Amino acid sequence: MARAMKIAIVDDEKDMRQSISQWLALSGFDTEAYPSAEEALKGIGTDYPGVVITDIRMPGMDGMAFLKKLMSQDSALPVIMITGHGDVPMAVEAMQVGAFDFLEKPFNPDHMTALAKKATQKRRLALDARALRRELSDGSVIMRKLIGASPVMERLREDILDLGQADGHVLIEGETGTGKTLAAHALHAVGSRASKKFVLISCAAQEEEALAKDLFEGNEETGTPPLVEQARGGTLCLEDIEALSSQLQARLLKFINDQGTPAETRIIAICNLQEQGKTCEDALRPDLFYRLAAMKITLPPLRQRGEDILLLFTRLAESFADEYGCAAPEVSAQEAAQLLQAPWPGNVRQLIHVAERAVLQSRRGTGTIASLLMADTDDSQLVMTTEGKPLKEYVEAFERMLIDNTMRRHKGSIVSVMDELCLPRRTLNEKMAKYGLQRSEYLG
Repeated sequence: MARAMKIAIVDDEKDMRQSISQWLALSGFDTEAYPSAEEALKGIGTDYPGVVITDIRMPGMDGMAFLKKLMSQDSALPVIMITGHGDVPMAVEAMQVGAFDFLEKPFNPDHMTALAKKATQKRRLALDARALRRELSDGSVIMRKLIGASPVMERLREDILDLGQADGHVLIEGETGTGKTLAAHALHAVGSRASKKFVLISCAAQEEEALAKDLFEGNEETGTPPLVEQARGGTLCLEDIEALSSQLQARLLKFINDQGTPAETRIIAICNLQEQGKTCEDALRPDLFYRLAAMKITLPPLRQRGEDILLLFTRLAESFADEYGCAAPEVSAQEAAQLLQAPWPGNVRQLIHVAERAVLQSRRGTGTIASLLMADTDDSQLVMTTEGKPLKEYVEAFERMLIDNTMRRHKGSIVSVMDELCLPRRTLNEKMAKYGLQRSEYLG
């Protein structure tokens, strides 16, 4: 479910506090009221899950001083100022300090509600982005995002842990949607540069002149340093490295050579040419390629990850079901086989879309997973991968998914799982050991 946003109402006039609080509560907001800025500061800190509506004129700490204090704690916190008719110049000053907007008395309650909705949406996005940045800087958290028990994923995690500790530049290759950017974040997060900056830019997203300024020159008017300078001591990640022109390749090579050994700034280059039948070596000048490809990681396509497909689908469906407030769809044996056999040209990104739509279909009580897979093919046919698997693999993958889902649903209760799956305890224990399922993972 989406995070519930609060609205803190700060006003020394009791009637005003109550009327605003009651109106916003009727509009669906979770409100809390404070009679003074000093009291409000006791409950509003960094990462406050909501926004603030405050009067400007209050005894003790006034609205302007309160705003400045809030901005010093968390500059991304939306603060809406309530002003009297003569306070508009002060409200304009508040906007310059960092206020989100202001309401002039007497104000339309519907306008206040609309403003509150806009502010809470902005706050939710800011907190989500902040949480993502924290996750991407935590090696243990991000490594858990590289889900999968297949041999290729075990090897990928080992490669990331090994190369993360090294100082050399890294080239990441793989088909679209395989998680190359996530792997780049993981390389940074598990290495010695984890506390330093991770700077990411797509080389295909801008024209050459703009890209050159961002990378190597910066912006003198705004005082923004170039990205190579911003990333100094940390990691500079270049997505779509194949899009660099020959001139920019030469400048990048000079930057790398000027650093010496070991490199002060690590370069992680991400190449997206694999599905086009080309390689990064085809697109880059040889001297640059060999500097970047001293260490290389190739992300496996989803079709080669076996039962990981069912594991990922289950986790994603559970997450979307929680977000939409409904039950996750149950996967039949036939649907499990279809998921395992599908070619997945969009890889994990495509699987995410299919899982979300499967949850939405299930909530409406319509559609099938097969219809979703057909909708993702150009010829409207359920084209299966040519990388055939023995029947035994399909059976084992489905069996593992069933046990995993049932254990998760019953929060690790062995007796409940035995009853639902009609399995004796010894058989269940043997199968859990076979599939690497630990009861401790499901408790609570």
